[in-house]
Amino acid sequence: MKRRALIPAILMLMSVSTQFGMAATRIKDIAYVHGVRGQQLIGYGLVAGLNGTGDTQRSTFTVQSVTSMLKRFGITVPQADLRMRNVAAVMITGSMPAFAKEGSAIDVTVSSMGDATSLQGGTLLMTPLSGIDGMVYASAQGPLSVGGISVRQGGSEIRRNHTAAGRVPGGALLERAMRTTFNRDSTVNVVLMQADFTTANRVAQAVNTRFSGNVAVAYDASTVALTVPQEYRSGGRIVEFISIVELEEIAPDVVAKVIINERTGTVVVGGNVSILPVAISHGGVNIEIQSTPVISQPAPFSLGQTIATHLTTIYAGSDTSMVVPLEGAATVQDVARALNALKVSPRDIIVIFQALKESGALKAELVII
Repeated sequence: MKRRALIPAILMLMSVSTQFGMAATRIKDIAYVHGVRGQQLIGYGLVAGLNGTGDTQRSTFTVQSVTSMLKRFGITVPQADLRMRNVAAVMITGSMPAFAKEGSAIDVTVSSMGDATSLQGGTLLMTPLSGIDGMVYASAQGPLSVGGISVRQGGSEIRRNHTAAGRVPGGALLERAMRTTFNRDSTVNVVLMQADFTTANRVAQAVNTRFSGNVAVAYDASTVALTVPQEYRSGGRIVEFISIVELEEIAPDVVAKVIINERTGTVVVGGNVSILPVAISHGGVNIEIQSTPVISQPAPFSLGQTIATHLTTIYAGSDTSMVVPLEGAATVQDVARALNALKVSPRDIIVIFQALKESGALKAELVII
C-alpha cells in the first residue's frame, strides 16, 4: 500500500510541470539588464553572550581576537589567562543588492569557525564587511536567530536543526553605495539567466512587436541588444523603457530534462520529455527475516536456569513482473500514464529512467543530483 501511495505524488509533479511549462513569463523573471548586479560581502567577527557553548581554548584565533578587541577598549589581558566558553569566532556573509544606498539594511548569515557547539542566544559584535575589492561597504551587528536548539546535560544531548550557523535579519547597515555600471547610452543589453537561442529570439520578437520597430536584436543565446528609441532617449526615460521591456510576456523554451535526486527519491520530468516505443520488465527479490523470542524455563524446584532464545525464520521470494510494452509517449501525461501502469515506486522509476536513457528510448537529458 505504501508503494502505490507514492505514485500519485510523482504523477502530480509531472502534470504540474506540463501545465506551467509553456505558460507566459515576464522577461524580468528570466533575464536581467547587463551591468545591474549586486555584490557579495564577507567579514570576520565575534559572537558573544553564549551559554557555555562557544569556542574552547583549542581555537587559538578566538583567544587572539578577544585579546585584540579588549585592547581597543584599553584593557590588556594576557592570552594565557583567558578562559572563555561564551564567545565564538564567526564568518559573516551577505549580499548587497544593486542600487543599494547608504543606510540600507540587509540580512547577513553568521557561521561558526571554531569548535563552538551552538550560537543560540548570541549577539554579533560590530563587524566590518568588505567586498571583493577589499573596500568596506557595510557593518554588521545584532542578535542571532538560529532556528534550532541544542541542549547538553550529563553526557546526553538533544539537538534540533543546525545550531552552528544563524542569521541577523537587517543586521548590516550599508556604509557606502556600490558603483553600478548601468548603461544610459542608446543601447541596453538584456541577458538571459539560462542561455537558449529560441528564448532569446522570442524576447527580441516580443520587444519589436511592442515598439513596432527594429528595437531588439538577439546577439547570441543569452544576450539581446536593445536600441533605446529616440523618444525615450531624449526625454531621459530610459528607466521607463526598461520597465516596459521587463513587463513583456513570452513563452520561454525549455530543454527536455529529467531531474533525479537519488538521495530523496525525487523525480521531476520536464514538459518536452518523450519516450520512443520500448518494452520494460521490472521486478526484484524480496527477503524477509523474522525473529520470535522463545523462553525456556526449567521444571519446578529444579536447579536449572531460565534461557531466552530466538527462533529465526527466513523467507525469500521474487516479485511477479511482466513485460509492459510502451508505445511512443509524446507528452508528460503519456509518460506518467505508462509508468503508472507498471505500479512501481519512485525509486523504481529512477532505475527505469536510467535504463531508458541507456537504451536511447528517453529523448531527454538525464540529470542526477
